Amino acid sequence: MSRYVFSLTLLLTIVWLLFSGMWTYVIILSLGAASVLVTVWLVGRMNLLGRDSEAFHMLPAALRYWPWLMGQIVLANLDVARRIFRGPASIDPRIARVRTLQQTHVGRTIMANSITLTPGTVTLKVTEQEIEYYALTAEAVEDLETGEMNRRSLRFEEDLS
Repeated sequence: MSRYVFSLTLLLTIVWLLFSGMWTYVIILSLGAASVLVTVWLVGRMNLLGRDSEAFHMLPAALRYWPWLMGQIVLANLDVARRIFRGPASIDPRIARVRTLQQTHVGRTIMANSITLTPGTVTLKVTEQEIEYYALTAEAVEDLETGEMNRRSLRFEEDLS
């Protein structure tokens, strides 16, 4: 249990320091430390401390998945920007569903967040078997129907085991 507390505290501290960029103000650093401690305490109180909360074991899998996802985000951004310049006729919004291959909550969360992070799509609902999402275009639906994101996020999930 203390191993998980330590690793979660370390991870949250690193993330907070990297994202805040405020390393010189004592008050900001103390508030950051307080937020990390309160978060770790809440996670412990909710009985969520364990292997799933120890994010360092996810690092190798994440380093394989994130570059691909970042590429997809860039491509989707370019597509959305192009459609903005073309006008409303180039947009064909719809709600669609994709069957999930993932078997765990973490795997489905990775898939759902990947959909939402990709511009032009937003996850609406996640169930055990499928993810319902909004897509700005028919092409975005076709991209998700190819199953590439599903397969890659499944591989990410499997690498976490």
